[in-house]
Amino acid sequence: MYKIDKLNELAELVAANREKNADLEPARMTAEEKDSLLSAFHPDYKQGEFTVLSAGVNKGDKVPTQLAELLQGKSRITAEQIDLGKVDYDTDVLVIGGGGAGASAAIEADESGARTMIVTKLRIGDANTMMAEGGIQAADKPNDSPAIHYLDAFGGGHFAAKPELVNKLVTKAPEAILWLNKLGVEFDKEADGTMVTTHGGGTSRKRMHAAKDYTGAEIMRTLRDEVLNRGIPVIDFTSAVEIILDDKGRAAGAVLMNMETKELLVARAKTVVIATGGAGRLHYQGFPTSNHYGATADGLVLGYRVGAKLIYADTLQYHPTGAAYPEQIFGALVTEKVRSLGAKLVNIDGEVFMHPLETRDVTAASIIRECSERGKGIETNEGQAVWLDTPMIEYKHGEGTIEKRIPAMMRMFGKYGIDIRKEPILVYPTLHYQNGGLEISDDCSTGVENLYAAGEVAGGIHGRNRLMGNSLLDVIVFGRNAGIYAASKAKGMEVPEKLTLEHIEHFSRELESEGIANETASPMLLPKYARKA
Repeated sequence: MYKIDKLNELAELVAANREKNADLEPARMTAEEKDSLLSAFHPDYKQGEFTVLSAGVNKGDKVPTQLAELLQGKSRITAEQIDLGKVDYDTDVLVIGGGGAGASAAIEADESGARTMIVTKLRIGDANTMMAEGGIQAADKPNDSPAIHYLDAFGGGHFAAKPELVNKLVTKAPEAILWLNKLGVEFDKEADGTMVTTHGGGTSRKRMHAAKDYTGAEIMRTLRDEVLNRGIPVIDFTSAVEIILDDKGRAAGAVLMNMETKELLVARAKTVVIATGGAGRLHYQGFPTSNHYGATADGLVLGYRVGAKLIYADTLQYHPTGAAYPEQIFGALVTEKVRSLGAKLVNIDGEVFMHPLETRDVTAASIIRECSERGKGIETNEGQAVWLDTPMIEYKHGEGTIEKRIPAMMRMFGKYGIDIRKEPILVYPTLHYQNGGLEISDDCSTGVENLYAAGEVAGGIHGRNRLMGNSLLDVIVFGRNAGIYAASKAKGMEVPEKLTLEHIEHFSRELESEGIANETASPMLLPKYARKA
């Protein structure tokens, strides 16, 4: 193993092998090889890192231990604390979450004529959407089709996704691109206006639409502007801490907490959309994360406590290429677009050890194997890593390609004196995406009436692994979908009169009956990074 002072020497070996590696195209793995690799090295298969739930609608299912602690945790409030007769906010559609899915839902609900409000614990746009880099998939070119996109996505998720959700995802994808383009997203285009598309891992066609390598930020900028231009109320720095039900067990609003003053407020609504995003800041199995600061699984807790079922909560996506050096950006996302442009994964011996565009779970497991079983990783101050040979991009496509196609990556590393046009970078898997979540139908409804979910908090769309570019797509497709259906349902409803938080005590009694004395306050709201004395 090698320390940082050896990196220049090791990087020279990568450069010396670049000409040979440029023409090297390792064979893709067989299905049997992939299964064997995943079971041995992917974090989802480490049985000791999971806990079987003892309470709630998923009793008997396993989930990551850190998530189990929150799902079976103690509510931040009691029913006696809240005066449900004093309504602070009244709306038709309450959207919880200010990322891409929440903004899309709010825009479409507003377009449908429903009074709509967004509540978000940070600011609108502080979300994983903003941090997504590589692109958004859509089969809108002559050599492609939604059917081919379906096969790629369904197979890439190990055939575990709900077919009706994959069908919705791929058939609505071209329309989603047109919608975003009309709103003003600055996609990469040829001189004649044709959108530039590239491959992603596991895709059989070039269908990745991008805005350089800050696609999510560009999409979120546009959605945020649309929300604000429409005058949709946004209550920021305010978190939902419990869903409110009516006397028929239907979602009827939420208890909100001002993140600064801790004041508790009541928001009443005819329908509720949970769009709270992912869970990367729980740092499952001690992994770093590419996620934004607020990604703490709040929506899973909110939905679960009122009876919304989880699906595939035991499967996460560890993006294969998180920055492993320097420490200042440890875990930050290195977009898959870097590999789609030609960069290859190289071990300590300067060898390309796998096809660069296998699916993400296979690629992550391959890197972990290279660093552990094969002993061919590079040691950094934070652990193990492999090379991602970024100069290969300009070796193959010419000078200026990196600055034109992935300028954000160039800037991110450039801040620390690393020129990715001339030097390879060090990468290792980083906790990236919550494959599972609240189970939804194709209208985004959960098992709780009037409660909808969209975006990363929703499960079943990607199965047990997600392909690049399908997260930004599901944010738009299912975010819009949730807004349309939630608004439609709200139109035919009277304002809920009898509000209740009885589910808090009911769930507490269930925990007690199962012998669970967990004092962990949930939802978590913000990660804890304070050093212990």
